[in-house]
Amino acid sequence: MDTGSELRIDAPHRELLDQVLDKWSLGVLNELCERPCRFNQLRRAMPAVTQKSLTATLRRLERNGVIEREVLSTRPVAIEYRITPLGKTLRQPVDVLLAWASEHMPAIEHARDVFDTREDAGL
Repeated sequence: MDTGSELRIDAPHRELLDQVLDKWSLGVLNELCERPCRFNQLRRAMPAVTQKSLTATLRRLERNGVIEREVLSTRPVAIEYRITPLGKTLRQPVDVLLAWASEHMPAIEHARDVFDTREDAGL
């Protein structure tokens, strides 16, 4: 992208970002960056996620080419998930966003407090 051009977030970009940066996707990607995991390993690593939400998250990430699943020839058959080379390229931009959030969290918390105080006062 040309540095002088305007940043545009078109529908395909918005859809992708919604699917890759949602609540559960970041947790899955964090786990899979460390090592391949089976479904139940991911569930244990993220105890708040439901089976239905984790399944949907894994399918979205796989559809976008960010993770892949491998059927293991074990008894019973097991599925292992791993991050793809494309998925690994997300690490740096996500780290930048997390650093930004950490740096600006005091200002964000202050803004939230001001907003909540106004809302509570009915303003």
